[in-house]
Amino acid sequence: MKIEQSRWTQKEGWALPLGEALGKTAQLVLIFGATEILKQGSSIEEIRKNYPGACLCGCSTAGEIYGTTVSEDSLVATAVEFEKSRIRCSRVEIGSAADSLSVGQRLADAVEKEGLKHVFVLSEGLRINGSELVKGMEKNLPGHVKITGGLAGDGVRFKETFVVADSSPEKNTIALVGFYGDDLKIGYGSVGGWDPFGPERIITRSKGNILYELDNKSALTLYKQYLGEHAQGLPATGLLFPLSIRDEKGAFSLVRTILSVNEEDGSLTFAGDVPEGSYARLMKANFDRLIEGANRAAKDSHDIIGGKEAELAILVSCVGRKLILKQRVEEEVEGVREILGGKAVLTGFYSYGEIAPVRTDVNCALHNQTMTITVFSER
Repeated sequence: MKIEQSRWTQKEGWALPLGEALGKTAQLVLIFGATEILKQGSSIEEIRKNYPGACLCGCSTAGEIYGTTVSEDSLVATAVEFEKSRIRCSRVEIGSAADSLSVGQRLADAVEKEGLKHVFVLSEGLRINGSELVKGMEKNLPGHVKITGGLAGDGVRFKETFVVADSSPEKNTIALVGFYGDDLKIGYGSVGGWDPFGPERIITRSKGNILYELDNKSALTLYKQYLGEHAQGLPATGLLFPLSIRDEKGAFSLVRTILSVNEEDGSLTFAGDVPEGSYARLMKANFDRLIEGANRAAKDSHDIIGGKEAELAILVSCVGRKLILKQRVEEEVEGVREILGGKAVLTGFYSYGEIAPVRTDVNCALHNQTMTITVFSER
């Protein structure tokens, strides 16, 4: 596997020349950038010119990861040439969150199944039910194929997100990269690190990813009571206080963050499902545990590839973690570097949702407030 990476900023342009080593031989270019930079489109055209044979796949973000540096208002391009493996790219459009299940099925249908080993997906970040998207994909993918990826971001604005699916950046789009080859080793890990607080409540009324009532009371009203002065900044301030969801038997436990609020009906819209009858509890940050969680995700991903040296690592971390960690945000990326070693090229972004299985023996799920890592090695 050969990899080259560069970052573009308005002030400095490209940090390193594009296509310097790979050029036409690159098969994949991962692109993560600020919303406004992607909307301009000129940097994407330049990438296409320098890597004419590559599939371009990426999205808008709430922060870009370039090695162990986390930045905003930049664009990171990571070009990859696989020596023994191949990839295939596909895309679908989505009209509304209600279409998420069927869109997931269509996206999986578009993938060549013969020899398929793994899929990486990047989705529109606001008009999507990530849980239903994943369910739809799993319905129509071979059972051994795992899914990782994330939902596009838009800083803390929550207004518009864009996906690059081997085309110009587009709204309402989902991109998928399928990976093929017996020599390709792929690992993944997804860990949070938040502490629960306050009473546990029953979700008494919900529909998909929309939460209406907790303990027969308005979900928005209760949320505002707990947030106090932070309530004025919703939905962005909701990232500081995510919701932990578990079923009655404790068979699953997922974290959800708010995408939008509806003052008229008192509802909250989340990135993934909030099943009726489940138990919900607010979460708060613990700095050390967040960083420890990133380290655990790196170790889990490294263990899955049998301790082989990772060559490429795609990091998808939640925007809520970035808001909490602030100037310490690079500590979680530096922790990943320590676990994976110095030879792994790190790229990725801060997202509105992360997609991965939590273990090798469970299905994939949509997560919030995690550090999710996908590692690749051909060695």
